[in-house]
Amino acid sequence: MNKTPIQNHLPKASRLIYGCMGLGGSWDNAPYSQQDIDLAHQAVNTALECGINYFDHADIYTMGKAEQVFGEVLKARPELREQIILQSKCGIRFEDAHGPKRYDLSPEWIEESVNNILSRLGTEYLDTLLLHRPDPLMQPELIAEAFDRLQSAGKVRHFGVSNMNQHQISLLQSQIKQPLVINQLPLSLSQADFVEDAVLVGTGDSANVGYTAGLTDYCKQNDIQLQSWGCLAQGLFSGRNLDGQPPHVHATAGLVREMAHGYQTSAEAIVLAWLMQHPATIQPVLGTTHEGRLRACAMATQVQLSREDWYKLFVTARGQELP
Repeated sequence: MNKTPIQNHLPKASRLIYGCMGLGGSWDNAPYSQQDIDLAHQAVNTALECGINYFDHADIYTMGKAEQVFGEVLKARPELREQIILQSKCGIRFEDAHGPKRYDLSPEWIEESVNNILSRLGTEYLDTLLLHRPDPLMQPELIAEAFDRLQSAGKVRHFGVSNMNQHQISLLQSQIKQPLVINQLPLSLSQADFVEDAVLVGTGDSANVGYTAGLTDYCKQNDIQLQSWGCLAQGLFSGRNLDGQPPHVHATAGLVREMAHGYQTSAEAIVLAWLMQHPATIQPVLGTTHEGRLRACAMATQVQLSREDWYKLFVTARGQELP
């Protein structure tokens, strides 16, 4: 596998990321349990055994409890902190007494969020902080000041974004002195508009692509690490019940099974290998809490699809031949 852009800043970063959204129990204010802590220990152990040292959080995951149970793991095993890479995100606020669900990239909220994240995780710093969603009211010059304070205080080492297009990134970067080194997006075999953007140039269908034209190229050209959330398409091609799904989804799932047999690997590995083979060196974020599935995903780093098989998967998943 090729070196990823993030390895220029974090040389020991694993090719895969463990996504911690499923940790911490329920998405409400109920307290987490010992069972939730045990699951976090198991997830961390399995990830490390699979060579995954990069852990992705967000302050909203299970209402902050994902970070809290991860903090319990670090409290029990403090030596882990220097062995792993911790990433979290901020900027989404749920409905509360002050207003509706909203995005908040004000400097005050960014700094308050980071302080709360560090407290829940029980750590002094984040390796990477991502702005979770673009805020129409964001003021890049004020965000720059917040980033400077966070970095000067040793609370955040690197910065990035999530769910932003190149215009939003460029606007932010024009004011921020730290390089924005990550953009986390929904990229997968079922959400392949990032590939459609490339193959539909010059056709009338290009107007229907749900992806900002040129974003993948912009990130690659500027050494911005693309990370993929939803990379397994919620198991659509690797074992999920397909009742009611269109024919091309059934065909793709069948092709994935066939290739898994041929490459002597798992269905999950085939789906991820397709994504990872893109020249943008995308980093998948794995959100499963199932030990067996996580190990099946980790097999992807050993799979190199032929060009023909890569295209077979893409064309079958899109449901029609290329233009």
